[in-house]
Amino acid sequence: MQTIWARRALVMNSWAESVRIDLNENGRIAAVTAGSDCPAHAKRVQTLLPAPANLHSHAFQRAMAGLSERRGRDLQDSFWTWRQLMYRFLDRLTPDDIQAIAAFVQMEMLEAGYATNVEFHYLHHAPDGRPYADLAEMAGRIVAAAAQTGIGLTLLPVLYSYGGLDRRALVAGQDRFGNDPERFARLVDGARAHVAGLGADSGLGVAPHSLRAVDAAGLQAAISLAGTAPIHIHLAEQAAEVDEVMAATGRRPVEWLLENAPVDARWCLIHATQMQPAETEALAATGAVAGLCPITESSLGDGIFDGVRWRAAGGAFGIGSDSNIRISLSEELRTLEYSQRLRDHTRAALADTDRSTGRVLFQGAVEGGAQAAGRASGAIAEGLWADLLALDDLGPDGQGKAGDTLLDTWIFARDDHSVRDVWSAGRHVVQDGRHIQRDAIMPAYARVMQRLGQEV
Repeated sequence: MQTIWARRALVMNSWAESVRIDLNENGRIAAVTAGSDCPAHAKRVQTLLPAPANLHSHAFQRAMAGLSERRGRDLQDSFWTWRQLMYRFLDRLTPDDIQAIAAFVQMEMLEAGYATNVEFHYLHHAPDGRPYADLAEMAGRIVAAAAQTGIGLTLLPVLYSYGGLDRRALVAGQDRFGNDPERFARLVDGARAHVAGLGADSGLGVAPHSLRAVDAAGLQAAISLAGTAPIHIHLAEQAAEVDEVMAATGRRPVEWLLENAPVDARWCLIHATQMQPAETEALAATGAVAGLCPITESSLGDGIFDGVRWRAAGGAFGIGSDSNIRISLSEELRTLEYSQRLRDHTRAALADTDRSTGRVLFQGAVEGGAQAAGRASGAIAEGLWADLLALDDLGPDGQGKAGDTLLDTWIFARDDHSVRDVWSAGRHVVQDGRHIQRDAIMPAYARVMQRLGQEV
């Protein structure tokens, strides 16, 4: 058993002082005791928080960081020109590369304060589109990385069947993604076998990629495979996507999905930056989680999610690092809030009357991330997985501050260097700001990047 003692901790929905947290040998929280003396054997920390799940990641895109900031021949660079670059880039990645990149990404997530990686995994096959001998080979590499890093993993194999709503064939660059529903079912079984080798806190869901990449029959097949597990889908990310869905179906993406799928709390809708007010309110009412990736949405020019209206309608949200070009929990939260302020010419856009902006952002990300991951976490409470994040004293900025103001200071005045320790299901994987396997993970990633750099 492990014991942690925190000078202060965010326990359930309130702050507590002098908090003792006992973890059992299975990685769950056995007891939480406020007003406790610090035992001699305890790990002592300043501020203890529940650690969120990173609810949307494409691990391999981390290796593209810095490669997409030049304008090509098109006068208007966009998501669609970026996507062509991504397709060309991924054709060079081997299974060994994927494992090394994923381990590096997961290490960075943990050092930023995330305890869980929800991997939206669509890179399945060899560059020519042929399956590996193990259909779930690439899923196995994500799992192997998680075994090395100790991060919690919810793996989401992605169904990707078509190049557009007219059911056109996949183009060069998409061949590595492609499966029909029958082969996808076998891939999910293979991924499940790989995930079974991880800890009991690992999980599996499914991800129909988007309304562009699966038809109605494929969507229903994916939903059937999921059962009670998480279902994630890209939805209403780009204006051109909305136009394509409308041209093919006569409905906007959110309208079509709500009319044709049983959207509920199992679902996580990624981005949803192109919604009208009535769509925002209707989708929030389903209990689904909005999967927001503010850094990537800014990078790709996706648009601004209507967070104010979503929250007013009772909607849940979580945070993901998506393209992983920059992995920073505090910056994702800060960018989400600032986007609302810039759009509405206001301040403290997402704050409550009784909770500060930072508290609303952080607690929302923790609770929504746990729901989207299908993970028994999301709070410091007995019986939940011990997904925990410890901050340092925040230096001079933290002096004399307590409660919500500490979260505001971390998110808006500091950065992820303030994260000192992270536990994932009781695994103490970040200690004094550094991942315990950093010395092994870094060289493998550097070798991959050296080779890829020489091939650009």
